[in-house]
Amino acid sequence: MDDNFDWYGPDAATFGDRLAAAREASGMSQQDLARRLGVKLKTLQSWEDDLAEPRANRLSTSAGLLNVSMVWLMTGAGEGLPSPDEAPVPADLDGLLLEIRTMQTQMKTSAERLGRLEKRLRQQFAEPQTSA
Repeated sequence: MDDNFDWYGPDAATFGDRLAAAREASGMSQQDLARRLGVKLKTLQSWEDDLAEPRANRLSTSAGLLNVSMVWLMTGAGEGLPSPDEAPVPADLDGLLLEIRTMQTQMKTSAERLGRLEKRLRQQFAEPQTSA
């Protein structure tokens, strides 16, 4: 990707995109942010979906709560979030990948075992039952 690509600039992201990204980066749910702003959840959702925009006082409060500038929320310029490609990579990425692969292998083995058990069960039902 182009090194000069601006993930949150006006050509790549909308106000709603930037608001949602900043909210997620701060670790808040939509419900949390709506409550802290004193608005209904539907109102916040309409902002994030670009169906409406907040008034100046809510915009200012949002920027403060999310630790970004109002200008960044509106335009993508100024103090905001780093581009996703600039985000720090977890130190133990190899460990996480290894754990995922191990779980995938265990799940595959379990699925194969489940398939064999199901086949045996079907065979049991398919055999004629003998009465005593």
